[in-house]
Amino acid sequence: MASSLYVLGTSAGEAVDGHVDLKAGEHISIQHWEKPDGTTAIPVFSSLATLQHAIEAESQYLKLPARDFFEMTKGQGVFLNPRSDYGKEFVPEEIETPLAEGTSRLPQSRVVKEETRVYLGEPAVVPERMLTELSAWFAKCPGVRCAYLVLMHDPSVDDRPHYLVAVDVTGGVERVIRGAGLVAGDTSLDGQAVDLLRLGQNNGGLESHITTQFKPFYVRSMKQRLLAMFSR
Repeated sequence: MASSLYVLGTSAGEAVDGHVDLKAGEHISIQHWEKPDGTTAIPVFSSLATLQHAIEAESQYLKLPARDFFEMTKGQGVFLNPRSDYGKEFVPEEIETPLAEGTSRLPQSRVVKEETRVYLGEPAVVPERMLTELSAWFAKCPGVRCAYLVLMHDPSVDDRPHYLVAVDVTGGVERVIRGAGLVAGDTSLDGQAVDLLRLGQNNGGLESHITTQFKPFYVRSMKQRLLAMFSR
């Protein structure tokens, strides 16, 4: 919501050196693209390079604050980064939540500086959708080797246990963890909190217990490793 988005469209303002500064209340026209099922969605892009890759002819575009864009297009379908490797369609209901909650669901970091006793166990209820979506995300991240799901209770922080996703990742750590946090926030059962832990960071007994006592729900296959190697 705090970023800028690029949209194919025009305004009625007067151009100076090929650029138009939008003014409050000014009318703009935004392109809609037709999807294979015959319905339409507004194409929107996270960068100018992504927009340029998606179009076949020179086109006018608008750079808008994301929140303003979503406010003015409420009720309409939006497709982020179409014709790219990582496009995503947003139905109107998905847009209402970030508009209402802002960025409150972004991952927050916590550093444990002293020895802490925590309790780990197998979840009685497995969040299948969350694991499916996390696996799909990890498959797109070449640095992720495997990931585990456990139920953790830290009495010093919470009065009840919650999910912990432990990730063995070697590269692109910030991107991997940030994306996993957003996926988990969207798919966790009943909006339960989810902790994320990067393995291999001197986690001592916690890491050893997770990797020896639990089975990973995601393991990078040899085929995925080879594809990542050749793509690099």
